[in-house]
Amino acid sequence: MAILSLQSVSKEYPSDGQRVRALDGVTLDVGEGEFVALVGRSGCGKSTLLHLAGAMDFPTSGTVRIEGKATSDLDDARQTQLRREKIGFVFQAFQLLHTLTVQENVELPLLLAGKAGARELALERLQWVELGGYGARYPHQLSGGQMQRVAIARALAHSPRILLADEPTGNLDTATGSVILELLLRLTREQKTATIMATHSLEAASVCDTLVKLRDGRVEEVTRR
Repeated sequence: MAILSLQSVSKEYPSDGQRVRALDGVTLDVGEGEFVALVGRSGCGKSTLLHLAGAMDFPTSGTVRIEGKATSDLDDARQTQLRREKIGFVFQAFQLLHTLTVQENVELPLLLAGKAGARELALERLQWVELGGYGARYPHQLSGGQMQRVAIARALAHSPRILLADEPTGNLDTATGSVILELLLRLTREQKTATIMATHSLEAASVCDTLVKLRDGRVEEVTRR
């Protein structure tokens, strides 16, 4: 069974008194340990698809299922629990809290979820992204690549089943971006995470198992390697 399944999913938003369709009948399954790249021009629906996959938004029609459960059927409390326990997020702009140390940034989602042993788990994840000695530093003391690795450690803190990455290499130079891609690929393989990455870069997408080309809110082509 797919960890993430979208069946005939459409999403519309109101705009200037009209309805704009951001996604139009998208069907996609993502399995355990699969690395999927979403590619296409700005406005093609990549970010909307990620938001639906992460239960941050919900389809106008069709069904999004995570481990067999339709996200639209969950109440607010269960939606929040789903995001905290099953889904990790990595963003282009890192979204670290600059008043917290590196370790505290990684600990935060664990503390919010009431997890025991948050400090030990945070240190373990920092070791995994090869930043074990950086826990006491603040984000402004890190390079862009190091900040993105902290963001990945934070996303992995609760061992999510699904990792969603929105342009994770967009603010990085080519060499640093390659390191981040290798890290995402490694975690997908070792953690058996279903990883979905939105990217403008075909070079970045080339490391993935599955390439999904979106155009005007529709799946234009799916290539599996």
